[in-house]
Amino acid sequence: MRFDLISLFPGVVADFGRLGVTGEACRSGKMQLRAHDLRDYAGRSRRPDDMPYGGGAGMLLQAEPLAQAVEAVRALSGVQRPVVALGPQGRRFDQAAAEALHARGGAIIVCGRYEGVDERAHDSLVDMEFSLGDFILSGAELPALCIVDACARLIPGVLGAEDALTSESFVDDSLEFPQYTRPSEWRGQAVPAVLLSGNHAHIARWRRQQALGRTFLRRPDLLDNVTLSAEDRLLLQAFIESEN
Repeated sequence: MRFDLISLFPGVVADFGRLGVTGEACRSGKMQLRAHDLRDYAGRSRRPDDMPYGGGAGMLLQAEPLAQAVEAVRALSGVQRPVVALGPQGRRFDQAAAEALHARGGAIIVCGRYEGVDERAHDSLVDMEFSLGDFILSGAELPALCIVDACARLIPGVLGAEDALTSESFVDDSLEFPQYTRPSEWRGQAVPAVLLSGNHAHIARWRRQQALGRTFLRRPDLLDNVTLSAEDRLLLQAFIESEN
């Protein structure tokens, strides 16, 4: 899997590529993460931005430097991967989107800045656009790296434990169950007794119930995408009754 990020701040990408799960994926050779300085495609001026036609605050990234950067990156990798942009008009990035990008072998991500990019470049170059949520950032480097990290976690062997992915939030359209570690009692709060019982069947059932219940309380919209089994419905109903 390979990600190429086109950015005005390539150093941010290089630093991130040495950290945590993403760093492990890169060191193992299972993922490549490359940063490309957009200024390198802006001629002698090294200024890939200009004022928007019609006036207004801020600057806009020009179409030609972006086009040259994307074309150069495509020629380097030799593999057709989607070109991704980040912006408020994009679909919400979620676990399903991460899995789709992983299946396609990564992406070329255009990291916009200022007021964004020339619309002509967006229309002709970008295959898909994502948003992390309804808030404003100074640039797309941070959300781009979030996407990279989410996809790196899906590479087999990167997380170590084989079951690490299967119990995480959003994997099955539910939130993750609550987790505890030592000590068994902390400031008057005890770990649920079932987790200390050693009965793995009871523990699995409790975790499933907690995952469903937490999703019902905090993100009920996720349950709209789930077909609950008869046992799941019983577990959820018992959870709801215990909360009333």
